[in-house]
Amino acid sequence: MYSVIPYQAGYALQVSRLYHSAVQQIAECHYSAAQKQAWSAAPRSAYHWHKRLTRTAAWLMVDTEQYVGEHWLCVGFINVETHFHSRGYIDSLYVLPEYQGKGLAKTLYQTVERWALQTGVNRLSVDASRLSHALFTSQGFNLHHRRYQEKCGQVFQAFYLSKTLS
Repeated sequence: MYSVIPYQAGYALQVSRLYHSAVQQIAECHYSAAQKQAWSAAPRSAYHWHKRLTRTAAWLMVDTEQYVGEHWLCVGFINVETHFHSRGYIDSLYVLPEYQGKGLAKTLYQTVERWALQTGVNRLSVDASRLSHALFTSQGFNLHHRRYQEKCGQVFQAFYLSKTLS
């Protein structure tokens, strides 16, 4: 059984490990080993993720049938910027590899869309990866242009997408 909950500090370490695992287990037909290493060479600190997620609106997908210590197992997360100049920008959306293909990313996205409508955010945007591009277009996002980013000597292509909410 899965539930979406608001981000809580006790999940920061799980989020760090989830992010790293999700990146490292991407098939090499999508991203090379060198690209995955540049993207996430090692899990970042729980402190990093706690600060990043508390500065945004963030939700976790938890498996309420599995525990890690005192917390449910975090199997996915999403966060969206809330500051004026970047309000509505989806910063991260990741799901543990063994939980992918179950509609969890779509459920996390729909949580953000409901939040946006309730808080008066009328536009969502994202720099989607090759893997997440299809999810966002299936939810009504439109492509504006491709972007390129360099990390540790590796070039990554992203798709800048947005959706106007009514």
